[in-house]
Amino acid sequence: MLTFGRPPRCVTIHAPDQTAVPHWAHAVLLGDRLMVDRSMQSDVISTAPFAFRKAGGYVVVFRYGAAVLIGLSPEDEADAIRIIAPGAKIIEEERVGFEIVPEAEDGPTATGILCLKTLDPARALVMADILGKSVALARYEKEIASVFDTIEPAANTLATSGRIPKARRALLQLIGSALLAQHRVSGRIAFAEKPDILWDHTELERFYSRLEDEYEIIERGTLLNGKTAVIASAAETFTDMVDTARSTRLEMLIVGLILAELVIAAITLFRQ
Repeated sequence: MLTFGRPPRCVTIHAPDQTAVPHWAHAVLLGDRLMVDRSMQSDVISTAPFAFRKAGGYVVVFRYGAAVLIGLSPEDEADAIRIIAPGAKIIEEERVGFEIVPEAEDGPTATGILCLKTLDPARALVMADILGKSVALARYEKEIASVFDTIEPAANTLATSGRIPKARRALLQLIGSALLAQHRVSGRIAFAEKPDILWDHTELERFYSRLEDEYEIIERGTLLNGKTAVIASAAETFTDMVDTARSTRLEMLIVGLILAELVIAAITLFRQ
């Protein structure tokens, strides 16, 4: 094969399906938080995130609820999920195929799979970091979209009729949902932070950057933060309007009571 001075690239003529690609990385979201019994695993390669070898592959567990299973068979994947989260159901998942080509450059290819020089612990942790963030962001993107769907009818009512929604409790729930999503994206996932493994393996910086660009981690996280800010602002605006309307009604009621008291006093004086 002619390379014309360029590094060899990983090329496959197969579509990225279960039968065509030799290895798979499977990212699953199992909940809002995962706490694994670490004493049950002996072949540990990392403590933060917690990762261990299994059946020739790797299992990487993140506290924010994601787990990435790399190079495992479907049976070993099911067994790993039972170990790290007994009884848990998969909320969200992503799967990517990869090939191991020692002379190739690490990173995604045009065929939809990843190319690795070797499947060592460092590369497994880098790949798991991106896939874990991606699957978690996918869930929060859906949640934020549902919150926008809830806000839209209230905004349409205000725009067309000028009436504000009266369900103050629902608006407060929207604010809570927005703040919670913002905390999960920026706090738990920390999408803008690089994995600690890069401190010891600076040669994988390019691999990490290529994966980060491929899955648009920074862009998706920034967009989610912007959407949560919009939701919080809109919900607070609705709440302020409801509170203002209630204050106006209360002031009118007080004025009415004062007027009624004056009328009663006047009638009493007139009769005397």
